[in-house]
Amino acid sequence: MATEAKYSIVREVGRGSYGVVYEAIVNQTRSKVAVKRMHCNVPENVELALQEFWALQSIQRQHENVIQLEECILQNGQAFQPISHRYRKSDSHLLLIETCLKGRRCMDPKSACFLWFVMEFCDGGNMNEYLLSRSPDAQLNNSFMRQLSSAVAFLHRNQIVHRDLKSDNILISHRRGSPIVKVADFGLSKVCQGKGNVNQHRFSSACGSNFYMAPEVWEGHYTAKADIFALGIIFWAMVERITFRDGDTEKELLGTYICQGKELIPLGEALLENPNMKLQIPLKNKKSMPDDLCKLLHDMLAFNPKERLDAFQLEVRIRQISY
Repeated sequence: MATEAKYSIVREVGRGSYGVVYEAIVNQTRSKVAVKRMHCNVPENVELALQEFWALQSIQRQHENVIQLEECILQNGQAFQPISHRYRKSDSHLLLIETCLKGRRCMDPKSACFLWFVMEFCDGGNMNEYLLSRSPDAQLNNSFMRQLSSAVAFLHRNQIVHRDLKSDNILISHRRGSPIVKVADFGLSKVCQGKGNVNQHRFSSACGSNFYMAPEVWEGHYTAKADIFALGIIFWAMVERITFRDGDTEKELLGTYICQGKELIPLGEALLENPNMKLQIPLKNKKSMPDDLCKLLHDMLAFNPKERLDAFQLEVRIRQISY
């Protein structure tokens, strides 16, 4: 990838609208890493790349359940400039890079300008594929719920709102034997300014994936509690193995929804149309989850954000359930 051939690309492991992810080898140590390449040729791509960069580099202390950024490299033509995460450059240096990306390079769509994110490699794929390839396991579900609650509480303590939590954006690592979840893909995340409660910050740009979006996100007025709604969708779908088929990719995805005839309506959209709608939790089998887990899911999926748990309350509650 770089002129010094620090990394060697092995294979492509994923591709989305805004970037490509590769498995790569660190030539000096022969250890595996994941490398995500984002093409900064249009302002929208630049914004996504910078959102991911600022979110990952702003975290002072690494968390076991948040993907670890090893380094970020700016490519301009054949020139590669490392922007180290561990040995952080000054804020003025980072702002200069941001200004450069948003300015001159965006003016020339033919310019080979990329941001390369070198991150820890997760050998278990994403959580969606991982769970759907296995039989339901209450102990594993409980472990994943605890890990994800801890990760989101960590992000919110660090003033980071993910805004695109879904099972496809959660990776699995087996490095320590038992599966460890890693929250990844921070392209739509927001780093809030200031040190106050993250739940006091307001957002207006509706973003995320439809089936995981909270009712207030559809309206364009929301807070960090939208992340909790998305986690509620993930937890409910994980416990009961509720899936839908993505219309674009035809992939089977974990997620809950409301049926209207043959149409599947995202839960957040359905609640926006009918705030008094009673959620049928559990959906399939009353024996599939205990009452305290049902209550927890209701509290995570409350229509009114003021009645919904925040990440810090969830982190405590998830350790008290009998599931």
